[in-house]
Amino acid sequence: MNRYQELLDLVKSFEKDFEKFFEKNNKTAGVRVRKHMQELRKFAQEIRGEVQDRKEEGGE
Repeated sequence: MNRYQELLDLVKSFEKDFEKFFEKNNKTAGVRVRKHMQELRKFAQEIRGEVQDRKEEGGE
């Protein structure tokens, strides 16, 4: 479950910028939100690769 906790921590780290952008319309925070979402996408791709590798190791 370590990877799951990493995902939760990553998303939690975005909270302040999301609040600043969506609640206070801070445009600079919007740039950071986009950057955070790119990080999330990269992390998701890593996990997808790990899942695929484990599936293949299992013989399926």
